[in-house]
Amino acid sequence: MAEHQNEHNSGNPKKKKLKRIILVEALILVSLIGAFLLISALDKNDNSDKQAPIEDNLEDSEREEDIGEDEKPEDKLTPEELEAKLEQERLQKEIEERENLIIQADRLAKSYDYDGAIELIKSYEGDEGGYEVYPVLMEAIEGYEATKASLVLYGGSYTSVTQFNHIFFHSLIADNAKAFDKDRDQTGYNMYMTTVFEFEKMMQSMYEDGYVLVSMHDMVKQVTKEDGSTEFVEAEIYLPEGKKPFVLSQDDVNYYDYMDGDGFASRIVIGEDGKPTTEMIMEDGSVVTGPYDIVPILDAFVEEHPDFSYRGAKGILALTGYEGALGYRTDDPNSPTYEQDKETVKAVAEALKANGWEFASHSWGHKNSQTISYELFQRDTERWANEVAPLIGPTDIYIFPFGVDIETTMGPYVSDKYKLLKEHGFNYFCGVYKEPWMQIKKNYVRMTRRPLDGQAMLEFPERLADLFDVPAIIDPERPDKDW
Repeated sequence: MAEHQNEHNSGNPKKKKLKRIILVEALILVSLIGAFLLISALDKNDNSDKQAPIEDNLEDSEREEDIGEDEKPEDKLTPEELEAKLEQERLQKEIEERENLIIQADRLAKSYDYDGAIELIKSYEGDEGGYEVYPVLMEAIEGYEATKASLVLYGGSYTSVTQFNHIFFHSLIADNAKAFDKDRDQTGYNMYMTTVFEFEKMMQSMYEDGYVLVSMHDMVKQVTKEDGSTEFVEAEIYLPEGKKPFVLSQDDVNYYDYMDGDGFASRIVIGEDGKPTTEMIMEDGSVVTGPYDIVPILDAFVEEHPDFSYRGAKGILALTGYEGALGYRTDDPNSPTYEQDKETVKAVAEALKANGWEFASHSWGHKNSQTISYELFQRDTERWANEVAPLIGPTDIYIFPFGVDIETTMGPYVSDKYKLLKEHGFNYFCGVYKEPWMQIKKNYVRMTRRPLDGQAMLEFPERLADLFDVPAIIDPERPDKDW
C-alpha cells in the first residue's frame, strides 16, 4: 500500500521534474526582465544631456527613495521600464496559470481520471500558443500517460466485477449516550446501526488496505449492439496494482421521526461552503451543523484522500417516501412548509449528485417486496415514482427493503413485479448477503450487499475479517449483544 501511495505524493520524481521546469521558466523570466532593464539603462545614458539639472529633480528623487525602488509609481517609469514591468507581470501570470492547471490535473489523476487530467492540460492556450510549446505541460502529460500505462484491470485484486464488495449502512449514531440509553430502541440501534467512531475507523482501515470507492454504473454498463439491441456487460476499471474496488450505500436516508432525540442527524442540508452536510438537534432544541452522518464524513475523507475514490464516486443513498426524503417531511401536503421543503430537497439532491452521490429507490413504504401482493407492490412503486422521484431525479437502482429480493430464483427474473420495475426504469437490483454475489443478465444486474452494522460485528465478526479487524474497529461504547 505504501508503494502505491508514494506514486501519488508530492515528493515523487515527476513532481520534482515539474518543479525544475518551472524553475527554468522563472529563470527565463528573470533574464528577459534583466534585458529590458539593461536596454532602459543604456537608453538613459545616451540621453543624459537632455535631462534636467540634478537640482531640478531632487524632490522627485527623494520621493522615489521614500517609496522604494520596487514601488516606483508607474507614471515615473520610462516607457522601457513600464514595458518591462508589464512583461514581467504577464509572464508571472502565465506561470501561475500553468501551475494551477497542473494542480487541478493532479487532483484528477489522484482519483484515477488520467484521461481527464490529460484533456485538461491539452485545453490550455497561452500567449505563446497551445500546451505543446510549454515544457512543464508536456512533462505533466508524459507523467500521466506513463502512470496510466502502468495500471492493472481491477487493480489485479479481482478477475471480474462480480467479486467486488458492496457494503451498506443505515444512519450513523452520532451521540452514543442517547442511542445506547437502555430504552426500548437500544436493541434495534445496537443491531442495525453503526457509530460515527466505527464508520471512520472502517474507512481508514479499508483505505490503508487499498480499497477504492466505485460507482455501480462504472462496474457494469449498458451497451448498444450493432443490431440496435442493448445488453449489460462488465466494464473495465484500471487501477494501480493492489487496489480493490468496492461499492458503498446507505439505506433509509430519511431521518425518521422515531429517531428524534436518540443521537442521530436530523436532515441533510447545504452548508455555507455550498456542499452537503448534516444538522443535528441538541438537547436544548438548538440546531448544529456538522459531520453527523455518512455524507459529510465520507466527503471530507475523500477530499483528504482523493485516491480513495475512482473518478469522484461516493455512494448510493436509498430513500423511502412514507416520511419524506433526506429529513424533510415532503409526504405531508398539509405541512405549512410542504412546498418549500420540496424545493429544498431538490436543491440538496442536486448538491449531492454534483458531489459524487447517487440515489436509489428503497420502495415507498418499506414493505417486503417478495411477500406483499402485486397490487400493493404496484401502488407502492407508483407512489415512490410520483412523490420521491420528482425531488431527487431519475434513478435506475432499486434497493430491496430488508434486503429481500422480489424473487428467490438464481436464474433470470420472470415475475410481474420485475416487469413493473423495468417499466419504471430500474436496471440494478440490490439485496443483502454475507458475501459478494453478482448476476449480470442482458436486461438487468443483481448485486448483493454486506451489512456493516452492530449485528455483523458482534454476532458474525469472522464474516468481516477480509474487510478489517473487527476488534480494532468496534466502538468501546457499544453495548454487548442484547438480543
